[in-house]
Amino acid sequence: MKPVLVLLVSMTWTLTAAQYYYQGLMDYLENRLLAIEDHMQLWHEQSHRYHTELQDFKKLTVEAMDSLKNEHSMLIKDLAEAAVRVERVEQEMDYVETQTSPRACANKADKVVEQGAWGLEEHREDEGEEEAWEELHSSVSDCVEIISGIRSVKILKRVGSHRGMWTRDPRSSKVYIFNGTTGDRIYQFKSVRDFARSPGVTNSRQIRLPSEWSGPGSAVYNGYLYYIKQEADTDVWVVKYDLLSGLVTDTAMFPVANHATVYSLNPETVADLAADDEGLWLLYATGDSEPNISVAKMDPATLDIEQIWDTHCPRENAEAAFVVCGTVYVVYNTRLASRSRVQCVFDVNDMVISEEAPLLYFPRRYGAHSSLKYNPEEKQLYGWDDGYQIIYRLTMKRKILV
Repeated sequence: MKPVLVLLVSMTWTLTAAQYYYQGLMDYLENRLLAIEDHMQLWHEQSHRYHTELQDFKKLTVEAMDSLKNEHSMLIKDLAEAAVRVERVEQEMDYVETQTSPRACANKADKVVEQGAWGLEEHREDEGEEEAWEELHSSVSDCVEIISGIRSVKILKRVGSHRGMWTRDPRSSKVYIFNGTTGDRIYQFKSVRDFARSPGVTNSRQIRLPSEWSGPGSAVYNGYLYYIKQEADTDVWVVKYDLLSGLVTDTAMFPVANHATVYSLNPETVADLAADDEGLWLLYATGDSEPNISVAKMDPATLDIEQIWDTHCPRENAEAAFVVCGTVYVVYNTRLASRSRVQCVFDVNDMVISEEAPLLYFPRRYGAHSSLKYNPEEKQLYGWDDGYQIIYRLTMKRKILV
Protein backbone atom coordinates (compact mmCIF):
# COMPACT_ATOMS: atom_id res chain seq x y z
CA MET A 1 0.00 0.00 0.00
CA LYS A 2 2.81 2.33 0.84
CA PRO A 3 4.55 2.10 -2.59
CA VAL A 4 1.30 3.00 -4.31
CA LEU A 5 0.95 6.07 -2.16
CA VAL A 6 4.50 7.17 -2.97
CA LEU A 7 3.81 6.74 -6.69
CA LEU A 8 0.67 8.81 -6.48
CA VAL A 9 2.45 11.58 -4.62
CA SER A 10 5.27 11.54 -7.21
CA MET A 11 2.87 11.74 -10.13
CA THR A 12 0.94 14.54 -8.46
CA TRP A 13 4.15 16.52 -7.96
CA THR A 14 5.23 15.95 -11.58
CA LEU A 15 1.85 17.08 -12.92
CA THR A 16 1.95 20.17 -10.73
CA ALA A 17 5.46 21.04 -11.94
CA ALA A 18 4.46 20.59 -15.58
CA GLN A 19 1.43 22.77 -15.04
CA TYR A 20 3.59 25.53 -13.59
CA TYR A 21 6.05 25.18 -16.51
CA TYR A 22 3.38 25.44 -19.18
CA GLN A 23 1.75 28.34 -17.37
CA GLY A 24 5.05 30.20 -17.37
CA LEU A 25 5.55 29.48 -21.06
CA MET A 26 2.11 30.81 -21.88
CA ASP A 27 2.73 33.92 -19.81
CA TYR A 28 6.02 34.49 -21.68
CA LEU A 29 4.41 34.04 -25.08
CA GLU A 30 1.56 36.33 -24.13
CA ASN A 31 4.01 39.03 -23.00
CA ARG A 32 5.98 38.70 -26.25
CA LEU A 33 2.80 38.99 -28.32
CA LEU A 34 1.77 42.06 -26.35
CA ALA A 35 5.20 43.60 -27.00
CA ILE A 36 4.91 42.83 -30.72
CA GLU A 37 1.46 44.38 -30.78
CA ASP A 38 2.85 47.50 -29.11
CA HIS A 39 5.63 47.74 -31.72
CA MET A 40 3.17 47.20 -34.53
CA GLN A 41 0.96 49.92 -33.10
CA LEU A 42 3.97 52.25 -32.91
CA TRP A 43 4.96 51.41 -36.49
CA HIS A 44 1.42 52.02 -37.63
CA GLU A 45 1.32 55.42 -35.94
CA GLN A 46 4.69 56.37 -37.42
CA SER A 47 3.63 55.19 -40.89
CA HIS A 48 0.45 57.21 -40.62
CA ARG A 49 2.44 60.29 -39.57
CA TYR A 50 4.93 59.83 -42.44
CA HIS A 51 2.07 59.37 -44.89
CA THR A 52 0.43 62.55 -43.64
CA GLU A 53 3.68 64.48 -43.90
CA LEU A 54 4.26 63.09 -47.40
CA GLN A 55 0.80 64.18 -48.47
CA ASP A 56 1.43 67.66 -47.07
CA PHE A 57 4.80 67.83 -48.86
CA LYS A 58 3.20 66.66 -52.12
CA LYS A 59 0.58 69.35 -51.78
CA LEU A 60 3.23 72.01 -51.20
CA THR A 61 5.23 70.69 -54.19
CA VAL A 62 2.21 70.84 -56.46
CA GLU A 63 1.50 74.39 -55.34
CA ALA A 64 5.15 75.36 -55.90
CA MET A 65 5.17 73.75 -59.38
CA ASP A 66 1.99 75.59 -60.32
CA SER A 67 3.55 78.83 -59.14
CA LEU A 68 6.75 78.11 -61.10
CA LYS A 69 4.74 77.30 -64.22
CA ASN A 70 2.90 80.59 -63.93
CA GLU A 71 6.14 82.49 -63.39
CA HIS A 72 7.75 80.61 -66.31
CA SER A 73 4.86 81.55 -68.57
CA MET A 74 5.17 85.17 -67.49
CA LEU A 75 8.94 85.05 -68.09
CA ILE A 76 8.46 83.58 -71.58
CA LYS A 77 5.95 86.31 -72.33
CA ASP A 78 8.34 89.01 -71.05
CA LEU A 79 11.21 87.54 -73.09
CA ALA A 80 9.07 87.48 -76.22
CA GLU A 81 8.12 91.12 -75.68
CA ALA A 82 11.79 91.97 -75.04
CA ALA A 83 12.82 90.14 -78.24
CA VAL A 84 10.29 92.18 -80.21
CA ARG A 85 11.62 95.38 -78.66
CA VAL A 86 15.25 94.39 -79.35
CA GLU A 87 14.38 93.53 -82.95
CA ARG A 88 12.65 96.88 -83.30
CA VAL A 89 15.67 98.69 -81.83
CA GLU A 90 18.01 96.80 -84.19
CA GLN A 91 15.86 97.76 -87.15
CA GLU A 92 15.94 101.37 -86.03
CA MET A 93 19.72 101.16 -85.57
CA ASP A 94 20.08 99.66 -89.04
CA TYR A 95 18.01 102.48 -90.45
CA VAL A 96 20.01 105.13 -88.58
CA GLU A 97 23.28 103.57 -89.73
CA THR A 98 22.14 103.67 -93.34
CA GLN A 99 21.11 107.32 -92.98
CA THR A 100 24.01 108.66 -90.91
CA SER A 101 27.26 106.76 -91.22
CA PRO A 102 29.61 106.74 -88.22
CA ARG A 103 32.39 109.28 -88.25
CA ALA A 104 35.71 108.01 -89.52
CA CYS A 105 38.37 109.42 -87.25
CA ALA A 106 41.98 110.12 -88.07
CA ASN A 107 44.92 110.29 -85.73
CA LYS A 108 47.15 113.30 -85.23
CA ALA A 109 49.59 112.25 -87.90
CA ASP A 110 46.73 112.06 -90.40
CA LYS A 111 45.62 115.56 -89.47
CA VAL A 112 49.13 116.88 -90.00
CA VAL A 113 49.29 115.24 -93.41
CA GLU A 114 45.84 116.58 -94.18
CA GLN A 115 46.77 120.12 -93.21
CA GLY A 116 49.97 119.83 -95.23
CA ALA A 117 47.98 118.68 -98.21
CA TRP A 118 45.64 121.68 -97.97
CA GLY A 119 48.58 124.02 -97.58
CA LEU A 120 50.24 122.60 -100.64
CA GLU A 121 46.98 122.80 -102.58
CA GLU A 122 46.73 126.53 -101.88
CA HIS A 123 50.27 127.13 -103.19
CA ARG A 124 50.37 124.73 -106.13
CA GLU A 125 51.28 127.58 -108.48
CA ASP A 126 54.69 127.61 -106.94
CA GLU A 127 56.94 125.05 -108.62
CA GLY A 128 58.76 124.13 -105.43
CA GLU A 129 55.50 123.56 -103.64
CA GLU A 130 54.32 121.42 -106.54
CA GLU A 131 57.33 119.15 -106.12
CA ALA A 132 56.69 118.94 -102.37
CA TRP A 133 53.06 117.99 -103.05
CA GLU A 134 54.11 115.19 -105.38
CA GLU A 135 56.57 113.95 -102.79
CA LEU A 136 53.87 113.95 -100.12
CA HIS A 137 51.42 112.20 -102.43
CA SER A 138 53.93 109.50 -103.30
CA SER A 139 54.70 108.84 -99.62
CA VAL A 140 51.17 107.64 -98.93
CA SER A 141 49.09 104.93 -100.53
CA ASP A 142 47.07 105.69 -103.65
CA CYS A 143 44.11 104.04 -101.94
CA VAL A 144 43.07 106.42 -99.16
CA GLU A 145 39.56 105.30 -98.25
CA ILE A 146 38.15 103.94 -95.02
CA ILE A 147 34.72 102.39 -94.42
CA SER A 148 32.34 104.80 -92.73
CA GLY A 149 29.20 102.67 -92.71
CA ILE A 150 27.00 100.02 -94.27
CA ARG A 151 24.67 101.71 -96.75
CA SER A 152 22.42 98.80 -97.65
CA VAL A 153 22.00 95.04 -97.31
CA LYS A 154 20.71 92.68 -99.96
CA ILE A 155 19.91 89.06 -99.15
CA LEU A 156 20.31 87.41 -102.52
CA LYS A 157 19.31 83.78 -101.89
CA ARG A 158 20.15 80.66 -99.93
CA VAL A 159 22.30 78.01 -101.57
CA GLY A 160 24.47 75.31 -100.07
CA SER A 161 25.52 74.39 -96.57
CA HIS A 162 25.82 76.32 -93.33
CA ARG A 163 29.39 77.39 -94.13
CA GLY A 164 30.86 78.47 -97.42
CA MET A 165 32.12 81.40 -99.47
CA TRP A 166 31.16 83.39 -102.52
CA THR A 167 32.94 86.23 -104.28
CA ARG A 168 33.23 88.18 -107.51
CA ASP A 169 36.31 88.85 -109.58
CA PRO A 170 36.98 92.62 -109.39
CA ARG A 171 38.12 92.57 -113.04
CA SER A 172 35.00 90.86 -114.42
CA SER A 173 31.35 90.20 -113.62
CA LYS A 174 31.84 86.48 -112.89
CA VAL A 175 30.73 85.09 -109.54
CA TYR A 176 32.23 82.04 -107.82
CA ILE A 177 30.56 79.80 -105.25
CA PHE A 178 32.49 77.67 -102.73
CA ASN A 179 30.01 75.40 -100.99
CA GLY A 180 31.12 73.97 -97.65
CA THR A 181 34.53 74.18 -96.04
CA THR A 182 36.49 71.88 -98.36
CA GLY A 183 36.19 70.37 -101.83
CA ASP A 184 37.70 70.21 -105.30
CA ARG A 185 34.79 71.86 -107.14
CA ILE A 186 33.63 75.45 -107.43
CA TYR A 187 30.70 76.96 -109.35
CA GLN A 188 31.07 79.88 -111.75
CA PHE A 189 28.23 82.18 -112.85
CA LYS A 190 28.42 84.87 -115.50
CA SER A 191 27.06 87.50 -113.14
CA VAL A 192 25.32 88.08 -109.84
CA ARG A 193 22.02 88.30 -111.72
CA ASP A 194 22.54 84.87 -113.29
CA PHE A 195 23.33 83.43 -109.89
CA ALA A 196 20.22 85.02 -108.36
CA ARG A 197 17.99 83.64 -111.14
CA SER A 198 19.48 80.14 -111.09
CA PRO A 199 17.67 77.41 -109.13
CA GLY A 200 20.53 76.38 -106.87
CA VAL A 201 23.73 76.00 -108.89
CA THR A 202 22.18 74.25 -111.89
CA ASN A 203 22.97 77.06 -114.36
CA SER A 204 26.61 77.35 -113.32
CA ARG A 205 29.82 76.25 -114.94
CA GLN A 206 31.38 73.65 -112.68
CA ILE A 207 35.14 73.93 -112.28
CA ARG A 208 37.09 70.97 -110.93
CA LEU A 209 40.37 71.93 -109.30
CA PRO A 210 43.52 69.78 -109.34
CA SER A 211 43.50 69.71 -105.53
CA GLU A 212 41.03 70.38 -102.73
CA TRP A 213 40.64 73.85 -101.27
CA SER A 214 40.62 74.01 -97.48
CA GLY A 215 38.40 76.45 -95.61
CA PRO A 216 36.36 79.43 -96.88
CA GLY A 217 39.47 81.56 -97.30
CA SER A 218 39.94 81.67 -101.07
CA ALA A 219 40.17 84.78 -103.25
CA VAL A 220 39.54 85.52 -106.93
CA TYR A 221 41.71 88.29 -108.34
CA ASN A 222 42.33 89.38 -111.92
CA GLY A 223 41.28 86.09 -113.51
CA TYR A 224 43.12 83.86 -111.03
CA LEU A 225 41.87 81.80 -108.13
CA TYR A 226 44.03 81.80 -105.03
CA TYR A 227 43.14 79.08 -102.55
CA ILE A 228 44.52 77.26 -99.51
CA LYS A 229 45.59 73.64 -99.91
CA GLN A 230 46.25 71.61 -96.79
CA GLU A 231 48.19 68.35 -96.95
CA ALA A 232 47.98 65.95 -94.01
CA ASP A 233 47.98 67.98 -90.79
CA THR A 234 51.12 70.05 -91.26
CA ASP A 235 51.80 71.35 -94.76
CA VAL A 236 49.70 74.29 -95.95
CA TRP A 237 50.08 75.81 -99.41
CA VAL A 238 48.76 78.84 -101.28
CA VAL A 239 47.81 77.78 -104.81
CA LYS A 240 47.43 80.11 -107.80
CA TYR A 241 45.04 78.70 -110.41
CA ASP A 242 44.38 80.22 -113.85
CA LEU A 243 40.60 80.19 -114.30
CA LEU A 244 40.93 80.65 -118.06
CA SER A 245 43.44 77.91 -118.90
CA GLY A 246 42.56 75.64 -115.99
CA LEU A 247 46.19 75.26 -114.93
CA VAL A 248 48.07 75.81 -111.69
CA THR A 249 50.60 78.56 -112.40
CA ASP A 250 52.31 78.77 -109.01
CA THR A 251 52.29 77.47 -105.43
CA ALA A 252 53.86 78.71 -102.21
CA MET A 253 54.22 77.08 -98.83
CA PHE A 254 52.55 78.71 -95.88
CA PRO A 255 54.87 81.32 -94.31
CA VAL A 256 54.97 79.65 -90.89
CA ALA A 257 55.58 76.05 -89.89
CA ASN A 258 53.36 75.86 -86.83
CA HIS A 259 50.07 77.16 -88.19
CA ALA A 260 46.73 77.59 -86.39
CA THR A 261 43.25 78.59 -87.43
CA VAL A 262 43.00 82.33 -87.94
CA TYR A 263 39.48 82.83 -86.47
CA SER A 264 38.37 81.05 -83.29
CA LEU A 265 34.70 81.05 -84.32
CA ASN A 266 35.52 79.53 -87.73
CA PRO A 267 38.11 76.83 -87.03
CA GLU A 268 37.87 75.58 -90.64
CA THR A 269 39.61 78.74 -91.85
CA VAL A 270 43.30 77.81 -91.71
CA ALA A 271 44.18 81.05 -93.51
CA ASP A 272 42.20 83.75 -95.26
CA LEU A 273 43.18 85.29 -98.61
CA ALA A 274 41.87 88.76 -99.41
CA ALA A 275 42.11 91.09 -102.39
CA ASP A 276 41.67 94.87 -102.48
CA ASP A 277 42.84 97.89 -104.46
CA GLU A 278 46.41 97.34 -103.32
CA GLY A 279 46.68 93.66 -104.24
CA LEU A 280 46.65 90.29 -102.48
CA TRP A 281 46.78 89.71 -98.72
CA LEU A 282 47.05 86.68 -96.47
CA LEU A 283 45.53 86.63 -92.97
CA TYR A 284 46.81 83.89 -90.68
CA ALA A 285 47.99 82.99 -87.18
CA THR A 286 51.61 82.14 -86.50
CA GLY A 287 50.78 79.43 -83.95
CA ASP A 288 48.28 78.06 -81.45
CA SER A 289 49.82 80.12 -78.65
CA GLU A 290 49.74 83.35 -80.68
CA PRO A 291 46.66 85.38 -79.62
CA ASN A 292 46.68 87.85 -82.53
CA ILE A 293 46.05 87.74 -86.27
CA SER A 294 48.94 88.41 -88.65
CA VAL A 295 48.68 89.81 -92.17
CA ALA A 296 51.11 89.37 -95.06
CA LYS A 297 51.27 91.32 -98.31
CA MET A 298 51.72 88.90 -101.22
CA ASP A 299 52.88 89.43 -104.76
CA PRO A 300 49.92 88.12 -106.82
CA ALA A 301 52.25 87.20 -109.68
CA THR A 302 54.87 85.16 -107.80
CA LEU A 303 53.17 84.56 -104.40
CA ASP A 304 56.23 85.99 -102.69
CA ILE A 305 55.72 87.49 -99.23
CA GLU A 306 56.58 91.20 -99.45
CA GLN A 307 55.95 92.22 -95.85
CA ILE A 308 54.36 90.87 -92.64
CA TRP A 309 52.56 92.74 -89.84
CA ASP A 310 51.15 91.79 -86.45
CA THR A 311 47.68 93.37 -86.43
CA HIS A 312 47.25 93.23 -82.62
CA CYS A 313 43.68 92.07 -83.39
CA PRO A 314 42.85 89.02 -81.23
CA ARG A 315 41.81 85.72 -82.80
CA GLU A 316 39.43 84.99 -79.91
CA ASN A 317 35.76 85.43 -80.92
CA ALA A 318 36.78 86.52 -84.43
CA GLU A 319 34.57 85.10 -87.20
CA ALA A 320 35.96 86.74 -90.35
CA ALA A 321 38.03 89.62 -91.71
CA PHE A 322 38.55 91.59 -94.91
CA VAL A 323 40.95 94.18 -96.28
CA VAL A 324 40.06 97.56 -97.79
CA CYS A 325 42.78 99.93 -99.01
CA GLY A 326 45.41 98.20 -96.90
CA THR A 327 43.25 98.35 -93.77
CA VAL A 328 42.32 95.07 -92.08
CA TYR A 329 38.81 94.93 -90.59
CA VAL A 330 38.28 92.04 -88.16
CA VAL A 331 34.68 91.02 -87.50
CA TYR A 332 33.74 89.57 -84.11
CA ASN A 333 30.76 87.70 -82.74
CA THR A 334 29.87 85.37 -79.85
CA ARG A 335 29.71 81.60 -79.51
CA LEU A 336 25.93 81.88 -79.61
CA ALA A 337 25.60 83.85 -82.83
CA SER A 338 24.62 87.46 -82.18
CA ARG A 339 25.17 90.71 -84.07
CA SER A 340 28.47 90.79 -85.97
CA ARG A 341 30.62 93.87 -85.50
CA VAL A 342 33.95 95.26 -86.63
CA GLN A 343 35.80 95.56 -83.36
CA CYS A 344 39.42 95.80 -84.45
CA VAL A 345 40.98 97.73 -87.34
CA PHE A 346 44.60 97.67 -88.44
CA ASP A 347 46.06 99.88 -91.17
CA VAL A 348 49.37 98.73 -92.67
CA ASN A 349 50.14 102.35 -93.61
CA ASP A 350 49.62 103.55 -89.99
CA MET A 351 47.01 106.05 -91.12
CA VAL A 352 44.15 104.68 -89.00
CA ILE A 353 44.23 103.00 -85.59
CA SER A 354 41.60 100.69 -84.16
CA GLU A 355 40.51 103.05 -81.36
CA GLU A 356 39.76 105.85 -83.83
CA ALA A 357 38.13 103.78 -86.56
CA PRO A 358 34.36 103.87 -87.04
CA LEU A 359 32.39 101.30 -85.06
CA LEU A 360 30.54 99.13 -87.58
CA TYR A 361 27.68 96.78 -86.78
CA PHE A 362 26.25 94.37 -89.32
CA PRO A 363 22.45 94.11 -89.39
CA ARG A 364 21.47 90.95 -87.56
CA ARG A 365 20.21 88.32 -89.97
CA TYR A 366 20.54 84.57 -89.47
CA GLY A 367 23.68 83.35 -87.76
CA ALA A 368 27.34 84.19 -88.14
CA HIS A 369 29.51 84.92 -91.15
CA SER A 370 31.70 82.09 -92.33
CA SER A 371 33.35 84.46 -94.84
CA LEU A 372 33.36 88.10 -95.95
CA LYS A 373 34.97 89.05 -99.27
CA TYR A 374 35.49 92.64 -100.39
CA ASN A 375 35.15 93.74 -104.01
CA PRO A 376 37.10 96.99 -104.57
CA GLU A 377 35.39 97.83 -107.87
CA GLU A 378 31.89 97.77 -106.39
CA LYS A 379 32.86 98.67 -102.81
CA GLN A 380 30.76 95.79 -101.60
CA LEU A 381 31.15 92.85 -99.25
CA TYR A 382 30.05 89.37 -100.28
CA GLY A 383 29.00 87.54 -97.13
CA TRP A 384 28.03 83.92 -96.44
CA ASP A 385 25.72 83.79 -93.41
CA ASP A 386 24.28 80.41 -92.43
CA GLY A 387 23.88 79.40 -96.08
CA TYR A 388 22.51 82.80 -97.17
CA GLN A 389 24.40 84.85 -99.75
CA ILE A 390 24.36 88.50 -98.70
CA ILE A 391 25.71 91.67 -100.30
CA TYR A 392 26.69 94.60 -98.04
CA ARG A 393 27.06 97.89 -99.87
CA LEU A 394 29.53 100.14 -98.08
CA THR A 395 29.93 103.87 -97.72
CA MET A 396 33.50 105.14 -97.80
CA LYS A 397 35.35 108.15 -96.49
CA ARG A 398 38.86 109.31 -97.27
CA LYS A 399 41.62 108.72 -94.74
CA ILE A 400 43.23 111.99 -95.88
CA LEU A 401 42.11 114.78 -98.20
CA VAL A 402 43.89 114.74 -101.55
